[in-house]
Amino acid sequence: MQFSYRLLAPRYWLWWLGMGILWNVTRLPLRWQLEIGKILGITGYYLAARRRHIAEVNIRLCFPELSATQQQTLVKQHFLSLGMGLLEMLNAWWSSDERLEKFGKIEGLEHLQQALSRGHGVILLSAHFASLEIATRFLIMQLPVHATYRPHENPVVEYWMQKNRAAHAEKAIPRESVREMVRSLRDNKPLWFAPDQNFGHKSSVFAPFFGIPAATTTATARLARLSGAAVVPFFVKRVATGYQVVLQPMLNHFPGEDEVENAIKINQLIEQQVRQAPEQYLWVHRRFKDRPDGATSFYRTDLTSLSHVD
Repeated sequence: MQFSYRLLAPRYWLWWLGMGILWNVTRLPLRWQLEIGKILGITGYYLAARRRHIAEVNIRLCFPELSATQQQTLVKQHFLSLGMGLLEMLNAWWSSDERLEKFGKIEGLEHLQQALSRGHGVILLSAHFASLEIATRFLIMQLPVHATYRPHENPVVEYWMQKNRAAHAEKAIPRESVREMVRSLRDNKPLWFAPDQNFGHKSSVFAPFFGIPAATTTATARLARLSGAAVVPFFVKRVATGYQVVLQPMLNHFPGEDEVENAIKINQLIEQQVRQAPEQYLWVHRRFKDRPDGATSFYRTDLTSLSHVD
């Protein structure tokens, strides 16, 4: 997206002001930024009632073994993590390699290099954790990466997202552009891909996620079939010393012929990572919005009247 003077219309002035303030915040030491992020996060917890409700529903469904008090504590911790994630994303956009590199530790880079040696590209299978944007930046410091993204509805935010991703990633591809993704893989590029959101019934199957049937896209398997690419899981965890970025060995015998089994394998991988740091996963997304056979929405019904499993 190229700059257009329409972005300077008065209705966007507050967005430009906000971006200017946040740019200055990213000049502060990272530990100060994360404290500011916590303040933004707890503010969001109290002001963003709809998103708070979604997170509460998701956490009740996925962690029924926790008490109501523990679940609510996890929701608050999640909003703190989201606030920190905003500052981490902006650092991924605006900070230099020299400033960031001391905070990121990458494990398993040899798995990616081994997969690339096959010559058919690599799908970096990831998930929506709060620190995902900065984790991708750490990886980009090591080798060129092509990244998929969802265009933002606000044109000012979309301008900055495209501008800064283009400055660091070798290519940024809208998630609808399957042909571009396949071309990148056939050029033996690593393609960042996060299939863990609800994209509706189309091109999805229902597979358990935390024991609950979740609409899971079949795009990962389709991309792997079309391109012959290996699939390398790629996850991040915020730790006391910075960020732990882990590349796991490429998946064996993937994709299989059964799309449900493929989806189960992906969901199990993501669930394992979520359980390591549950507050850092994106719970404000309606992961269980689509349900089998038109069952009642979890997000519109009092959970006390619903069983844990459909």
